Amino acid sequence: MKKYYIETYGCQMNVSDSELVSAILTNAGYSPADTIDEADILLFNTCSVRDHAEQRVLGRISNELHRKQKNKDFKIVLLGCMAQRIGKRLINENLGIDYAIGVDQYRDLPNILADDGGFSLEFNPSEVYDNLMPLHQGNYCAYVTIMRGCNNFCSYCIVPYVRGRERSRPYDDILKDIREAVTNGMHDITLLGQNVNSYKFKDQDFPALLKNIEHDVEGIYRLHFVTSHPKDLSEELISTMANSKIICRHIHLPLQSGDDDILKRMNRSYIYSQYLSRVQALRNAMPGIAITTDLIAGFPGETEQQFEATLAAMREIEFDYAFCFKYSQRDGTTAARYNDQIPEEIRLNRLQKMIDLQREITLKKYRSFIGKEVEIYVEDFSKKSKSKLSGKTRDFKIAVLSGSESQLGSIVRSKVVDATAGTLICD
Repeated sequence: MKKYYIETYGCQMNVSDSELVSAILTNAGYSPADTIDEADILLFNTCSVRDHAEQRVLGRISNELHRKQKNKDFKIVLLGCMAQRIGKRLINENLGIDYAIGVDQYRDLPNILADDGGFSLEFNPSEVYDNLMPLHQGNYCAYVTIMRGCNNFCSYCIVPYVRGRERSRPYDDILKDIREAVTNGMHDITLLGQNVNSYKFKDQDFPALLKNIEHDVEGIYRLHFVTSHPKDLSEELISTMANSKIICRHIHLPLQSGDDDILKRMNRSYIYSQYLSRVQALRNAMPGIAITTDLIAGFPGETEQQFEATLAAMREIEFDYAFCFKYSQRDGTTAARYNDQIPEEIRLNRLQKMIDLQREITLKKYRSFIGKEVEIYVEDFSKKSKSKLSGKTRDFKIAVLSGSESQLGSIVRSKVVDATAGTLICD
């Protein structure tokens, strides 16, 4: 029996896809390897959002080529967005990659692996992998994909070109997936999609999906979802969140820039004042809700004044956390063709200013919890010590606390005694 090993890069969607690939391979008679050393097939599930992510994968592949000398049947498979974008080219460059499999071709993976090598990169606009239950890897948390693809075509983003157009997974399939996860002790469920709040299957939209999940599934402690687009954050969705007993008091709402002209060039479909009004609506409905975001530094044509507008937005909104990135030029996107690209040194400088400011804001936010009692879903042991436990609060902050193994997978209450710019430290 051949053994496979998957390395996953990038977003939570890729984690979910790797779980799907695991199910497909296991159902076809392959078995998962505990380590790379045991594997006959090494699969890299990749991300193409930034060049650094692609270079990292190429480096890893180069480091594993020695295995082919020891085992002539050892195969390397490139999956995901990088495969979709440049997989055929990489195979032709003889980098040691045997297969390149696109995001809509996983169902046929066992048949493809029956050949000595090759690629399958065709888009399938109807593929949502229905009737295939992923092998969830987490012990207490599960990712559940509810839709695939994206229709937004932000000018900097490669995703619509490597994942295709939006299509939503049938509700019955989602329901089966969640129920199976909960039955297996995963009471924390995260719904995934490039733009979850544009979910639409038949007459069911995203707020209706959330309500139906809460009504139809017993045993969910926490329900979370990523990622939301500001233009699709409706009053109905805000109301649904506010009235739910299980939806986390957190939303990830990418802003990207605080300047209206840059937002227009990004094709984000909103201006800053509209984004701010959504933030205010969320906080009015759910005081204390945690809001996290994505921000880009050094987008083409961004002036110093426009960058300062983003810093001003960060100060005004005070995000609980922000994922800050320097602009990464992606071939095939609209922004890659702009002739006013920002020099790398300036992009890095602006990025560091963003990171420093957000760290100050996050530390202040986290320290405001000192002395308060928080509700924690315990997920694992702390990375630093087996004598401590780790989990997340209802507003999706990482917390470390004292406790025992028996508390894993349960909700506990604990008092915050200290905080860093990323962790609540509880008693």
